[in-house]
Amino acid sequence: MNWKDNIIKQLGKLNPRFLASVEKGLKAIPGVSQKIDSEYDEIMVGLESSSKPYKNKFTTFTQIPETGRKRADVLHEMESMRDQEESQWKNGFVSGAVYHGDQEHIDFLNQVYAINSQSNPLHADVWPSATKFEAEIVAMTADMLGGAGQDVCGTLSSGGTESILLAMKTYRDWAREKKGITKPEMVVPVTAHAAFDKASEYFNIKMIHIPVGETFRADAESVRKAITQNTVVIVGSAPSFPHGAIDPIAELSELARQNNIGFHTDGCLGGFVLPWAEKLGYKVPQFDFRLPGVTSMSADTHKYGYAAKGTSVVLYRGQELRHFQYYTSTEWPGGLYFSPTFAGSRPGALSAACWAALTSIGAEGYLSATRKILETAAAIKKGIREIPELRVLGDPLFVIAFASDSLDIYKVLDFMAHKKWSLNGLHKPSCVHICVTLRHAQPGVAERFIADLREAVEHVKAHPEEKGTMAPVYGMAATLPLRGMVSDLLKKYLDVIYKV
Repeated sequence: MNWKDNIIKQLGKLNPRFLASVEKGLKAIPGVSQKIDSEYDEIMVGLESSSKPYKNKFTTFTQIPETGRKRADVLHEMESMRDQEESQWKNGFVSGAVYHGDQEHIDFLNQVYAINSQSNPLHADVWPSATKFEAEIVAMTADMLGGAGQDVCGTLSSGGTESILLAMKTYRDWAREKKGITKPEMVVPVTAHAAFDKASEYFNIKMIHIPVGETFRADAESVRKAITQNTVVIVGSAPSFPHGAIDPIAELSELARQNNIGFHTDGCLGGFVLPWAEKLGYKVPQFDFRLPGVTSMSADTHKYGYAAKGTSVVLYRGQELRHFQYYTSTEWPGGLYFSPTFAGSRPGALSAACWAALTSIGAEGYLSATRKILETAAAIKKGIREIPELRVLGDPLFVIAFASDSLDIYKVLDFMAHKKWSLNGLHKPSCVHICVTLRHAQPGVAERFIADLREAVEHVKAHPEEKGTMAPVYGMAATLPLRGMVSDLLKKYLDVIYKV
């Protein structure tokens, strides 16, 4: 162990609160601060080159051009960028991101969008079609998720993060009015989506993280012990983004019901897969409104619902609970103002495209798509398990995380990137995952993935000295206990994204 690793190990033993003070002190030392910034800048150079490939290929605009450009020229540039980008996801090299991708389906949704391009659900009197589409999307999703015959209602949102934020804001306000809770707490597995941490920060809800077991499912006993008089909501994932594990929703939601606490099932990723997987005969534990303790759910229509990007559904057990999500203003000189979600104006064309996707695909289409995805996922899991240096984490259905006890898994990730694969690097524990979609169900894609993964493992074994491009970044994020420094690095990367 070198001196740097030893320091990191010793820092990791410190209390997190004390560690934050140590970090603040280190940053205040000019020499240390300059050294840190120098290392950040070196990393950013590599990240900028990969995130800004068009910098010298197309005209850069830092102000509105004096004379408008020809529309044909604008379209030509956009088509050129599209042509460079789409081959990667169309050929199945990307984890998640594009969940359907068939050209006929894309063309159909684009037609729907064009027809409804001026629609805005904020003006329901002008575009009543938008209210029809949204109400029916919510009803269809509720029915699919065990809400048939129950008072399950909801709204559309712009995506999974907004659905989660809306639900957490709803529980905060519900608990304040109904239970007098002014210092709300939420009990959330460490594997739950980062949007819950964002909600905690945005809405001043104290986050209580609970551990997961060897199968990466939330530990129910830890949840029970974490419940206090200030707990307003408990969360479970179906499945979790990192490892594709389904938390013990039945057990957790019953704890919530017994304690008169809200329970949210995050089905953003699996909401449009698990119901169909169950119908196909796969072993899927109950996770939806059939469980009396489940009081809300989120499910992303723009993932496995195969809608265009920008829609998700958040559902509640009862209109009374949903009312705490709404915003109304009765004293504004501009008139009576009310909004179901965070946004005011919203693109009604996305709601129309979502409705079109659900109604054109139908139950048979979702069953067929899910069958293809799960059969492909099974082949990929089998292939990974046959590589001695790798191991699959848990027993996932379609989000497959794998790690290594003998290799730097981030160097494997780097090599896969050189082979055009865009996978997700994870940490705690260090691993990589692939979220299987219909793009991977194309002939030969799963076989190509396993062949490239075998080659990656052999390359990393033969060249342990290679640092890689992203491996140092992931390695630092996984091992550096000074989390503020990792956060600073991420902020600098966001700065790069917005750099012209």
